[in-house]
Amino acid sequence: MKKPSSKIREEIAKLQDQLKAAETREAERIGRIALRAGLGEFEIDESELQTAFEEVAKRFRSGPTAQSAGPNGKGRGSTGAGQPSANPAGEAPGSPGEA
Repeated sequence: MKKPSSKIREEIAKLQDQLKAAETREAERIGRIALRAGLGEFEIDESELQTAFEEVAKRFRSGPTAQSAGPNGKGRGSTGAGQPSANPAGEAPGSPGEA
């Protein structure tokens, strides 16, 4: 038997609440890490900070060789660069919990 639209709407509302809670947890975790790293001490334009976070995300999505990147941001022999890893966005490979 098919679900009535009201049931589907209820499920969507529950999922939206779950998504909001998950995003809040992730934001708090990243915020705590940023504060521990000293980012709270600087007057940084939000767009600059977002760009920096995007670069960090790329570094962790690029695969295992990206972590041995030098000062110019290029990994040694990195053939997997630009390919997404199996890790969720924002999580370092091999780190199941909070840093």
